[in-house]
Amino acid sequence: MHENCGEISVNPRPGDSYVQSFARGLEVIRSFSAQAPQQTLSEVAAATGLTRAGARRILLTLQTLGYVDSDGRLFHLTPRILDLGFAYLSSMPIWDLAEPEMEALVEQVRESCSAAVLDGLDIVYVLRVHTHKIMSTNLGVGSRLPAFWTSMGRVLLAALPEDELRQRLAAAPRHAFTPHTLLQDDALLERIAQARQQGWCLVNQELEEGLISIAAPLKNRAGHTVAALNISGQANRTSEAAMREQLLPALLQTTQAISRTLGTRRS
Repeated sequence: MHENCGEISVNPRPGDSYVQSFARGLEVIRSFSAQAPQQTLSEVAAATGLTRAGARRILLTLQTLGYVDSDGRLFHLTPRILDLGFAYLSSMPIWDLAEPEMEALVEQVRESCSAAVLDGLDIVYVLRVHTHKIMSTNLGVGSRLPAFWTSMGRVLLAALPEDELRQRLAAAPRHAFTPHTLLQDDALLERIAQARQQGWCLVNQELEEGLISIAAPLKNRAGHTVAALNISGQANRTSEAAMREQLLPALLQTTQAISRTLGTRRS
């Protein structure tokens, strides 16, 4: 999972190999969100820390390339921005392999199933198969959630070296999402160690009241965790015991099947 990147730093700093204008362009793109789908030039500048002139140059460049559009005052992203995300998904054959297995799992257990990868302190959803049941958490591909308080996050964090895990934990903001949220370092490290030992993780209403989920890792041919798969449900009708006894065996069967298929392919 952690390959030697040579001279490339995990947290690159400006230098001869750092293109600042490109980095600023990415910051402008990331300034748009569900909370800020449309922004004025001044709002983009404020959100990114750029001058108005700098933000304007980047926005007009993105507009020329077709990634941004404007009504003359408000700027917004265009559907072409999806090309950037789908380039990642299409470059990773794991998702093509995982989707039919996930669909079969959802058909079997009648609960939603998701796949995610670790990115810093968050997990990022890369695949999701829904049931017809409605949850208040509205998640899709590209959604981000705090890794330390999700079942998939703890499975992915369990694959990190201990020193890196502790560094990320020290940097993680603490927020009691619900009365069940674990906030103490010792408790969080204990749950992650448990996930590492048993090969799966269950999180019950720590991120959202009423939401319970169970996750297991997807591994490549080298045995490295490359993603996590989970089943999520409603705590008022699916208990922890039901998750472990009824859903966990099906989840593990699916993750093992996908991992075996990954093991037969070249990276």
